[in-house]
Amino acid sequence: SIQQRFIETISANIANADVTRTPEGGPYQRQVAVNTGSGVSIVKDGSQGRMVYDPGHPDADATGYVHMPNVDVATEMVDLMVARRMHEANATVFQAAKGMLRRALDI
Repeated sequence: SIQQRFIETISANIANADVTRTPEGGPYQRQVAVNTGSGVSIVKDGSQGRMVYDPGHPDADATGYVHMPNVDVATEMVDLMVARRMHEANATVFQAAKGMLRRALDI
């Protein structure tokens, strides 16, 4: 379930990579899943996103720049692959343990 939370958080970041206006105001802020030992805590990444010159954009400031989210899709994809591999590894370990218990019951 911990790896699932990591995957959900990364998926939300990728889905909101171009959102320049949120209900709280400003662009979407990247979220990071942190393993606290007893579960997963979701925190916002406080770094600033890039500025893009697009004077025709509805969220452009007076100088024509748009504040973009601080989400790098390439980084998110790498994090997603790592989280997926960890999830698969955990499932493999669980299946192996289950198989050993079944064999132990047959003895």
